[in-house]
Amino acid sequence: MTLAERPDLGSAVYAIPYPADSPRFMAGSLTSLLVRGRRVARRWPELVVALLDRGVPVARGIMVPFRGREPFPARGWDEVAVWAAEDALDGVAPDAACALEIAVHPGYQQRGLSSVVLAAMRDAVAAAGLSSLVIPVRPPGKAAVPLLPMAEYAFAVRRDGLPADPWLRTHVRAGGRIEGVASCSATVQAPLASWREWTGLGFDREGVAVVPGALAPVLVSVVHDYAVYVEANVWVSHRV
Repeated sequence: MTLAERPDLGSAVYAIPYPADSPRFMAGSLTSLLVRGRRVARRWPELVVALLDRGVPVARGIMVPFRGREPFPARGWDEVAVWAAEDALDGVAPDAACALEIAVHPGYQQRGLSSVVLAAMRDAVAAAGLSSLVIPVRPPGKAAVPLLPMAEYAFAVRRDGLPADPWLRTHVRAGGRIEGVASCSATVQAPLASWREWTGLGFDREGVAVVPGALAPVLVSVVHDYAVYVEANVWVSHRV
């Protein structure tokens, strides 16, 4: 169900934890502050989907509406988050939805609930009168090969023609279509002290750093005291 139907579940929905190995540094995304969870829940509760087990939320899907400017922008997650905020401030009527997050409680993973969330999200988008659902997918398996270009990783397939990546495979099996790569979808820039706190790494060398959980290398400048992470995502569209 959606938070429009059950607003009393808001706190429990957002209390669903991330896996223990989720990268802490993604909290440094300034763009994400525009669509912080509870802001979305207040403004667009019809686009926050929850799955319940005996009345307790165990998975969530969070979306924002926007007016499409171009089908699949290179700046992916960040771009659409800004568009959604701009449209809300300017009173622009949306015509599409973008999924910002799909999360399943760690204790309920490996049960196929992600596909159930995707189906519920499509239903919610249709009920809201929007014409399409797009997702800048973050395939966590890419962290195992951070130096490999996303364009190469995203289109690798198995013998059966399905994506080699498990999360992309889930989307395709659920009816999604891989549309392309958002080459600079999510960006985190912060002083080195913040990166050290997030990762426990020294960040004491100029150049490129490989960080656990990162899908791409982090660019480090010790001289200027900052590091920048630019993450590519994979655009997937779903029919509604």
